[in-house]
Amino acid sequence: MAQDIRELFKEAQHVSHEIMPDNHQSRFLDKLDKALPVKNKSSFNGLRIAASIVLLIGLGYGTYKYYGPSSTIVPETNVAATKTVTTKTLGDVSPALKKVEDYYLASINLELSKMKYTPETKDLFDGYLQQLDELNKEYQRLSVELTENGPTELTVNALIDNLKFRLNLLYRLREQLKEFSASDTQSDEASQSI
Repeated sequence: MAQDIRELFKEAQHVSHEIMPDNHQSRFLDKLDKALPVKNKSSFNGLRIAASIVLLIGLGYGTYKYYGPSSTIVPETNVAATKTVTTKTLGDVSPALKKVEDYYLASINLELSKMKYTPETKDLFDGYLQQLDELNKEYQRLSVELTENGPTELTVNALIDNLKFRLNLLYRLREQLKEFSASDTQSDEASQSI
């Protein structure tokens, strides 16, 4: 079935070798323009230019903010009179301890965010928050000790225990709030049934 194209041309002697008229190409292009008119893209080009300018301004502003001068003004102070202490945390001692510290701090913050403060539970909250404040101050003192004396097993364990105490304290507060709301609900039901 397959035929050689050269043999087909040899057999077909009737192929004309006529030349197209000179204005054939221009007539073809005119018909093509009528069928598919070229749309004016000047507004689209304007949008491209505007978008490029906005992009360049944004990149310039971001670069200026990142590499530019600091916008905070630091007042002059007597360095000898003020002593700033940068304390070390468990994360500065080792990456594994950083994970432990981050876990406890995230759990503490999560528990605090779940607590609902009501006027009825104000006294209960205040007592627990006072204990949390004392544990936080002790944690800061232990962090200063860690900074000054270096990491020791006792200091690291005391810092971790402090975090555990704070989390357990919040767990106890949550349980007491549940008991309080349960007893409050039972007293409301009892008063409604009477």
